[in-house]
Amino acid sequence: MWRLWLIFDPRRTLVAVLAFAFFMVMVNHFVQLSTPRYGSWLNSTPPPAMDVKP
Repeated sequence: MWRLWLIFDPRRTLVAVLAFAFFMVMVNHFVQLSTPRYGSWLNSTPPPAMDVKP
């Protein structure tokens, strides 16, 4: 395993892995928000305000 780190710079590798993970998380969120099940709250009207009586 130590020979692998002689080929790849650990800092660049870590930055690349984190950037790829962030990209995948954002893609996952946007895909889920585009589905009717999880994205319907974006197009709906807000719930009515509660009538609070003192």
